[in-house]
Amino acid sequence: MVISMGIAIPDAAASSGSADPTHPGPVYATVTDKNAMLSLQTFGRPDGKDMVFRISGSVYANIPGNALEPALRHGQKLFGIEGYNIRRLYRVPGTNQLYQLSREIVFYTDPADPTKVLREWKNPVNGRTYPVVPINNDAVNFGPFPITPSYAGPPMRKLHDETVWTSDIPVRTDFGTTLGETFGLIGGVYTAQEMFDFSVDQREVDARTVPGRIPAGAMKTKISWARTAPWAPFMCLAESEVRGQLTYHARSWSLNAYTDVEPWLRAEVEARHPLYTSAPHEPGPSENSWTSFYNKQLKKGAMTWAAWCDTQGR
Repeated sequence: MVISMGIAIPDAAASSGSADPTHPGPVYATVTDKNAMLSLQTFGRPDGKDMVFRISGSVYANIPGNALEPALRHGQKLFGIEGYNIRRLYRVPGTNQLYQLSREIVFYTDPADPTKVLREWKNPVNGRTYPVVPINNDAVNFGPFPITPSYAGPPMRKLHDETVWTSDIPVRTDFGTTLGETFGLIGGVYTAQEMFDFSVDQREVDARTVPGRIPAGAMKTKISWARTAPWAPFMCLAESEVRGQLTYHARSWSLNAYTDVEPWLRAEVEARHPLYTSAPHEPGPSENSWTSFYNKQLKKGAMTWAAWCDTQGR
């Protein structure tokens, strides 16, 4: 689906949203570094409205030594993934502090049909079938970070007609200590690698990095995303017992608003996860795929992961 987004750039004074103390525009307009302007526009729209990063890709089995064949083959495509992150920039009233506020919903889909959301999955290792739990993180927030005229963005390069930059994030979280739940992880510790590549067309760069101006709409941005991580919790494969992991590989692109998401995906969200039609309106605790599973499926520890797998599998 090709989305056409306007790049009108009104004067800051005309669109500062001064009546709304949480509007990011007046703070954004003080930034002078072009890299910072581009980076901030991936966090959210400077005009303060919701934007979307649509996500589409695949999930593969990564199995050392191909040790689980024939039940589970190294490199096997297990799922498609289809969804989005919906976000906005939020200013702490009366300050120069900004937050990125977001929610994200990503469905595991049939490997052969990206529009067919999976409701259950048969674990080929133990032969049991489990309900598929989508990535549903409410919320995913970042900040606060102070914005001043000296605020600087990440290093960027120009490749052909695009400006590009990366963000590589090693993740290590001791769920055994923080949640009292190990999820079958080795030592109860979740380790993953998140790798992002951002690219923006030079015409978009030039139009949206005018000092003192507040761009309207979402910046046209493309993202390549890869993640190596343990088996998803709904798969009921203990990392400590079943050696292997998942490799996620996806692309993402900006959309101006939730209404630009494809109808089939909006219908799924509105029927089953209506909270994810908008970004949060104020800062609060963040979730990831594992804490979300803990909060929503395990009822914040009322049930163990092992018990969930025992009762949900058939």
